[in-house]
Amino acid sequence: MTHLEESAHSIQNYEVDTVYFGGGTPSFYGADRLVQVLDVLKLNGNVRLDSEITVECNPDSISPTALKLLREEGVNRLSIGVQATDNNLLKLIGRRHSFQQAQKAYRDARAAGFDNISLDLMYGLPSQTKRDWADTLAQIVELHPEHISAYALKLEPGTRMYSEYRGSPILPDDDEQADMYSYAAEMLERYGYRQYEISNFAAPGFESKHNLKYWNLDDYISFGPGAHSCVGNIRYSFVRDLKEYISGVRRKVSLVDEYEEITPLERSVEYIMLGMRTSRGISRRDYIDRCQCDWRPIEQVLRAFEAKGWVRQTGDRWHFTVPGFLISNTLIGIMLETQASGRIEGTPWLSDAEYAALRVELPKGEEELFAELYEQQKKN
Repeated sequence: MTHLEESAHSIQNYEVDTVYFGGGTPSFYGADRLVQVLDVLKLNGNVRLDSEITVECNPDSISPTALKLLREEGVNRLSIGVQATDNNLLKLIGRRHSFQQAQKAYRDARAAGFDNISLDLMYGLPSQTKRDWADTLAQIVELHPEHISAYALKLEPGTRMYSEYRGSPILPDDDEQADMYSYAAEMLERYGYRQYEISNFAAPGFESKHNLKYWNLDDYISFGPGAHSCVGNIRYSFVRDLKEYISGVRRKVSLVDEYEEITPLERSVEYIMLGMRTSRGISRRDYIDRCQCDWRPIEQVLRAFEAKGWVRQTGDRWHFTVPGFLISNTLIGIMLETQASGRIEGTPWLSDAEYAALRVELPKGEEELFAELYEQQKKN
């Protein structure tokens, strides 16, 4: 709060239309403290009455009383970390809550007046099967949240899961993860959840306005240890160490750890990397306006991708299909290589992309998948 007050001069000129309490589990901080932070922001910044204000929470860290307080004080969106509906899977990944607690947290949020709730899920978990993932999605859809996030498990060095499961045969392999991802994209689409970013799905009108700021290269200002901000062509972050951060605020010294000016070339790279993560994609007009680069080499690549079924053109915008999202890292890399060289002749880009696509086994249809599962159950 002190840092927000000291930074009032830098935020007063901005119209704040999204606020996001995230990173870690802010609900453990306590609803009353979160409200205090929000009040300081409202006092020192131009926060719009219709702002999207989100709080991340875990099912075991939020109570009906806390939810009611948050809603009364202006928080209008929740992101609940459910992760899985199988309690055994939750234990394997070190989660302290059960799915029953997650269901209760969701019901309590509805009772408190929240009509914009996101449920976060993970796939590719240790010992998780396609059947487990299909069951998870089915149970989540039955709750009718407005937004669903689905992220593949990533083992981060230095974590308990990294030491326990790195190289473990019980982790789903890349093909199995690809099947899970494709199944989620296709199944959620049938139930009205539009995929608007690689890992995010929303009912119409409930896309995360805050997250879209990152992907649309809009300005954002963040506070807290390790928080990153981007304003105009300046990007900076604060020190990561909590004690150093608190000490710096108290002593009123600079907290900036990294600071850089974004060049037009870097911005053009970001436009492709972030724009192609979304279902909105990129367009010729935006590319030329933002990047001041020749569009023709990029269009050549996109046309070739289109012939393979990896991208689609809607109006004047190009975006990935579900098969394209599966190999998006490879395809975006090819686009960046093309952007840097200004040509595609003589480069092995198409063979690289085809190799990446061959490594991905697209999923079977829902009916076929469940028929197989049913036959397996009968045998068991």
